[in-house]
Amino acid sequence: MLTRKQFELLQFIQERLAHSGVSPSFDEMKDALGLKSKSGIHRLITGLEERGFIRRLPHRARALEVTRLPEGCAGADSGTVVSLKPVPRARFQPNVIKGDFAGAFPGRDVTEDAEAVALPLYGRIAAGTPIEALRDHSQTIAVPASLLAGGEHYALQVAGDSMVEAGILDGDTVVIHRCDTADSGAIVVALVDDSEVTLKRLRRKGQTIALEPANPAYETRIFGADRVKVQGRLVGLLRKY
Repeated sequence: MLTRKQFELLQFIQERLAHSGVSPSFDEMKDALGLKSKSGIHRLITGLEERGFIRRLPHRARALEVTRLPEGCAGADSGTVVSLKPVPRARFQPNVIKGDFAGAFPGRDVTEDAEAVALPLYGRIAAGTPIEALRDHSQTIAVPASLLAGGEHYALQVAGDSMVEAGILDGDTVVIHRCDTADSGAIVVALVDDSEVTLKRLRRKGQTIALEPANPAYETRIFGADRVKVQGRLVGLLRKY
């Protein structure tokens, strides 16, 4: 199923790739489709990726590849079924772990028969709740062993849309490597003032730490380094369909 906007975006990306060999930026996609925010483009990109029309190339900025093309553009209104014409490219690999663990987080390869490890599943990450208070060892979730590099890990359910442009959606389950430090640019579970827990991208500058959302609707928050404690680093993502 392709909506009209999904079809228009796919066509725009394909035309740009054919013309210049470089995929358009989110701002260019937003302007081309007449949308008000980049979060709408992210949802369209995610929808096209999940349906196997495009894939994101890992470790490269603005890198999209069209993997399938519609047979034609007639009748591509919302809800219209569009037949697919395969494009002879590399096999599509989704960038989230589905229920059968057939996919993986970007940069990871997890096969369907991967050995599973039970991780503690804590509650929904929300303001005002330290991670320690979320501990509930009665709930666990199975995660492919190959996703875990070593050390202690846990899982959290995501509440809210502040990280949508990083591919993290409301209701997703994130896999966290427990640690107390992380490089600038990493997505971390951060404890602010020993009371508020949040999932954000960490930026360091001098004696300050910025907690950066991946949604233009939210503001970056800046704190003194002594007010923020890293409680883990994002290493994986699971999503149910």
